[in-house]
Amino acid sequence: MADIVSPEVRSRMMAGIRGKNTKPEMVLRKGLHAAGFRYRLHARDLPGRPDIVFPRHRAVLFAHGCFWHGHDCHLFRWPSTRQEFWTTKINRNREVDTRSEQALAEAGWRLGVVWECALKGRTRLPLLDVLEACIVWLRSQEPRLEIRGAA
Repeated sequence: MADIVSPEVRSRMMAGIRGKNTKPEMVLRKGLHAAGFRYRLHARDLPGRPDIVFPRHRAVLFAHGCFWHGHDCHLFRWPSTRQEFWTTKINRNREVDTRSEQALAEAGWRLGVVWECALKGRTRLPLLDVLEACIVWLRSQEPRLEIRGAA
C-alpha cells in the first residue's frame, strides 16, 4: 500500500519523533518524582543512555516505545513500505538494547523497562498500578523489572 503523504511530509513527521522526553517517559518521571524519588536523566556515561537513572538505588529505567523497539504487542506492526530498511533498523535497536542491558547488569545496575503499551492503547494499565510497580521494584533488590500492557 502506498503512503498517504508525500515523502517530504513523511520525512518531516518522522524527524519530529522524539528520542528523549517522550510522553511515556515524562509521565513516569512526574509520578516517581511526586513519590519522592530523585534521579538523573539520559546518563551519557551509562550503556544505552537510560531514560531515568536512580543512583541511590543503583537502578535504571527505560521507557521503551513499542514500535521503535519491536515489542510483541498491538502497538507494533511491521511497516509495509521499505521493509528491508525497517527490519534492519528495528532489529539493530533490539541488538543495542540487549548489549546495553548486559553491560548495565555487568556493571551492577538493576534494570527496569516500562513498555509504551503499559501506558497507552487498549492494553494499558492504570497509571497508579504502573507507578506502584516501579516504586516497589526500586525499593526492593530485584535485578529486573518489565512492565507491559495487559494481555
